[in-house]
Amino acid sequence: MSERPRVPMPDQVLIVDDDASQRSDLAEMIASLGFVVEGAADGEEALAKMAYFAPNVILTDLVMPRMDGVALLKELTLRGDRTPAIVLTGFGSIDQAISFVHDLKAFWFIEKPVQPGVLRTLLERAVEQSHLQEDTLRLTRQLSYRGELGDLVGDSPAMQEVYSLIRQAAPTTASVLITGESGTGKELVARAIHALSPRSRGPFVAINCAALPESLMESELFGHERGSFTGAVERRAGCFEQAQNGTLLLDEIGEMPVATQAKLLRVIEESAVRRLGGTHEIPISVRVLAATNRSPEAAIEGNKLREDLYYRLNVFHVTVPPLRDRKQDIAALSTVIIRDINRKHGCRVTHLSADVLERFRASSWPGNVRELRNAIERAAIIAGEGEIQLRHLPDAAPQRPPEMAPPPDDVLQVRAGLRMSDLEEAYVRLTLKHTHNNRRQAAELLGVCLRTLHSKLRAYETGKARKAAAGHGVQ
Repeated sequence: MSERPRVPMPDQVLIVDDDASQRSDLAEMIASLGFVVEGAADGEEALAKMAYFAPNVILTDLVMPRMDGVALLKELTLRGDRTPAIVLTGFGSIDQAISFVHDLKAFWFIEKPVQPGVLRTLLERAVEQSHLQEDTLRLTRQLSYRGELGDLVGDSPAMQEVYSLIRQAAPTTASVLITGESGTGKELVARAIHALSPRSRGPFVAINCAALPESLMESELFGHERGSFTGAVERRAGCFEQAQNGTLLLDEIGEMPVATQAKLLRVIEESAVRRLGGTHEIPISVRVLAATNRSPEAAIEGNKLREDLYYRLNVFHVTVPPLRDRKQDIAALSTVIIRDINRKHGCRVTHLSADVLERFRASSWPGNVRELRNAIERAAIIAGEGEIQLRHLPDAAPQRPPEMAPPPDDVLQVRAGLRMSDLEEAYVRLTLKHTHNNRRQAAELLGVCLRTLHSKLRAYETGKARKAAAGHGVQ
């Protein structure tokens, strides 16, 4: 049975004013704008009504008997209630109203007599802030209760660190660089940052730079005018315009042509974009996130990524851990994946058997969460309902006997007679792999300064080039 679409509830406004006539006029005006309205004669009555009426916005006078507007705002602050409040103020008390906005965190103030157009604009902006606060609270509670953040799942220490970074970065306007292996969920991290940001009600647009040919890259990013090139039969808005007032994810940024990277940097720094063939620039307000499965430092050294663009994008850095480093999350991930697959394919699978879960935890999962999902999806379709058992897994992937199990990824195996220089290089490269190519962290683990590590890596590459040249008879 399909779930009925949820009908959005109208936004609610609480008017607090001891003047019954003015309260009635305001209620009629605000109700005509599509809001549900409740009234209260003073702060005490307002608090009593808020026990069963949850307003998105409070519109309050300052001077009232019993509990006035100042006392009401202070009490709400003490209770941790963050409902946006608009202060009604008369002539001569604007300075006082501004101080309330600053000191008591009121949303804004409006002068009497109230102008309908001004009131409507303030209410719409206050409601937008209210919705953002609700979304943030919902996602934060979801994370606290279930180890989930948006579509990200897991309560392992590695994922808790990712959640913490997301919560820190989301409320800001800073660019974020998301790194991690393919299949780890970099786009899900980007979507979680967007969902927790002030731009959450704006569009989220993602573009995969590796999936587009170079000839179409600039048109996709910046748009084009009709006739700007062969095949441009109509004007087209690019990704920046499509993401206006929202978030743009540049996935696999290291695959973008270097020439396009220079133009991208200019767009980001000037907050304006010019379509191909256009004659004027279009102002944009877009938060840019970028993702890559490459080491950014290696991409820079290989002239695949401009260094100035890297520093512009890497204001905040989030590294998504591979599944092999968070195997305790496999059970939680499997539960969410099974629920989604049941909905997608009409299956009635309930859970993984203990044997399957053990098999999954023993796997190295080079394809990360994407590979796990594919394995569960295939098994769920075969099982159809109930428990997924070992017999539902493909025979091509039998459990490896313990004596044949590969060594852990952070263990170096060496043979006798290996040259000391080769042993050092192998150990340095293993440490870099362990830190996901974070050179600063690797240098700390190796007990050397970052400059020394860079020198060693250059020496290794020089030695490799010399060996290759010697192998081809080059003198």
